[in-house]
Amino acid sequence: MTSYTAPTKDMAFVLHEVLDVGSGATPGYSELEPSFTAAVLEEAGKLASQVLHPLNAVGDAQGCRLDNGVVRTPEGFKEAYDKVCEGGWTGLDCDPEFGGQGMPYVLNSAVGEILSASNMAFNMYMGLTHGAYSAIHVHGSEEQKATYLPKMVTGAWTGTMNLTEPHCGTDLGLLRTRAEPQDDGSYLITGQKIFISAGDHDLSENIIHLVLAKAPGGGEGTRGISLFIVPKFLINEDGSLGDRNPVTVGKIEEKMGIHGNATCVLNYDGARGWLLGDLHKGMRAMFTMMNEARIGVGLQGYAQAEVAYQNALAYAKDRLQGRAVTGPENPDGPADPLIVHPDIRRSLMDQKSFIEGARALTFWGATLIDAAHRSGDKEADALIGLLTPVIKGFQTDRGFEMCVQAQQIYGGHGYIEEQGMSQFARDARIAQIYEGANGVQALDLVGRKLAQDGGKPVMAFFELIKGFIKENEDNAALKADFLDPLKAGSKDLQAAAMYFMQNGMKSPNSALAGSYDFMLMFGHVALGLMWARMARAAQAALDAGTGDKDFYQTKLATGRYYMARHLPATGLHLARITSGADPVMALAAEAF
Repeated sequence: MTSYTAPTKDMAFVLHEVLDVGSGATPGYSELEPSFTAAVLEEAGKLASQVLHPLNAVGDAQGCRLDNGVVRTPEGFKEAYDKVCEGGWTGLDCDPEFGGQGMPYVLNSAVGEILSASNMAFNMYMGLTHGAYSAIHVHGSEEQKATYLPKMVTGAWTGTMNLTEPHCGTDLGLLRTRAEPQDDGSYLITGQKIFISAGDHDLSENIIHLVLAKAPGGGEGTRGISLFIVPKFLINEDGSLGDRNPVTVGKIEEKMGIHGNATCVLNYDGARGWLLGDLHKGMRAMFTMMNEARIGVGLQGYAQAEVAYQNALAYAKDRLQGRAVTGPENPDGPADPLIVHPDIRRSLMDQKSFIEGARALTFWGATLIDAAHRSGDKEADALIGLLTPVIKGFQTDRGFEMCVQAQQIYGGHGYIEEQGMSQFARDARIAQIYEGANGVQALDLVGRKLAQDGGKPVMAFFELIKGFIKENEDNAALKADFLDPLKAGSKDLQAAAMYFMQNGMKSPNSALAGSYDFMLMFGHVALGLMWARMARAAQAALDAGTGDKDFYQTKLATGRYYMARHLPATGLHLARITSGADPVMALAAEAF
C-alpha cells in the first residue's frame, strides 16, 4: 500500500520565498499571505492523504464499468467527490459571480498538484470540468454563463472536451462530426468522439460536453470548425433537468493506466447543442481549454513523480540490501539500507531535483497566467504561451522517467502490483500523449512559438536569464554552481534557436528534425533558471540566519546536483540539432 503526504513546506518555499506571491502586483495576490496559503494547502493535504489517495489503488484495480448505458465509477469515488464539492475545492479560482472563491490560479495550481499526486484519475473529473468552465466563461453568452457556470463551479455538473474522432486526432481539420442548424437557434450534433476523459460517470447530475463539429458554410479544414455546448441532460427554462440528450456511451476504453477515469467513446445521434463563441471559430474557443489543460498535464507529470518519489525514498531507507562500499553503516543489522549506495542516491537525486525544479516552473507559469488574465499583461501572456509546450512536453517526459526510476529502486518488488509502484508509471504515461502528444508540443514550440511576434517572447526569455545573471554576478555563493552553468545552458539554447533561424526556411526538415531536442533543451534551461532562483532564495535565508538551516542547505545541494548533472545535457541536444535533417531523413520510407 502506497502513501502520500503533501509537500507543503516545499510549496510554501516556492510561493513565498522564490516567487514572493504575497507582494505581487497582480490583483488578488495581496490575499496570498503565508498563513492563508498554508491553511489552504494543509487542508488540501488532509483531503488528499486521508480520502483520495486510499482510493488510488481502488480505482486502478476496479476501473469504471458500463452498466445499462451508464458509467459506474470505482467504489468510494462518489462519496469522495461529494466531499470535494462540499469543501468548495471545485471553485477555488472560479469567478465569485458564479459562486467561485476567486482565488488566483497559482493557488489553484498548488492545490491541483496535491490532488493530482494523490489520485490522478479521480482529479481528472474536476480538471476537465475546470477547462470547460473556462471556455464558457471566456466565450459564452451571458445566458450561457448563467445557465451552466454556477452548477459547474459547485461540481453539481461536470464538463468534458470532445475533439478526437476515430480517424483524426491532431489533424482536426479532418473531423466529420456535423452540426445542423435548427430554427430555434440550436444545432443537432451527429458524429462519434473517442478518448473522451470523464465522458460519462455517476459523480454529477449532468455533464456538459464541449464538442467540436462542422456547421454548414464553414469551408474546409479547421476554419470550418465550431464549438458547441451539448449537455447530457437537456435543461428546462426553470433550470431543472429535462430529457436525456441523444449522446450515448459506445464503450469505455481499456487503458494502460488512469483506470479510475472513464475514457469513453461517445456517440452523438442528433444531440441538441448550442454554439459557444463565434460560428466557424471553434478552434479559438477550444484552445482556451487546451492551453489550460496543457499546463495541467505538465503539472500531472511532476505530481506523479512526486508521489512515486515519496514511496521510493521510504523504501530506500527501509530495505536492507548489501553493505556500503566504505564500510557498514548499519553494523547491528544483516545489511545496510539501500540509500547508502551511490546509484540509489543518484536515482533519488534525479527525482528530487527534477520534481522541485518542475514545481517552481509550473508555479511561475501559473503566476504568468494570473498576470495575463487579471492584469492584462501581454508580455506575461506571450511568455506563458512560449513556455506552455515546454511545461507540458518536458515535464511529462521527465515525469514518466522519474516514475520508472522510483519503480526501479524497488527492484523486482517494483514490478509486483501489490507494491503500487507500477500504477504511478502507468498513470504518468498518458500525460506524454493527451492534450497534444509531446512530439506535437515540440513542433508547436519550434514551428510556431519561436517566430511568434517576431521572436519577441523567446528573446524576452533570454533577456530574463541574462538579467538574472547580471543582477547576481557579485554573489560568490551562486556564481560557480548556478550562474555559470545557467549561462552555458542559455548559450546552447540560443545557438539552437539561431540554427533554426538560419536553416529553417531553406530546409524545414532541419528545424523539425531538431524540434524534440529543442523542447527538452528548453526544459533543462527553464529548470536551470528555476534552480538558480531557488538557490538565491535559500542562500539569502541562510545568510539572514532565519528558518530551518537544514532545509535551505538541502535546497542548495539539490540545486547543485541539477546544475552539474542535468543542465549539461543542453550540449548533447545542441549537437543533435545541428546535425540537421540528413541523419533523420536518410532512409526512404520503404527502407524501414
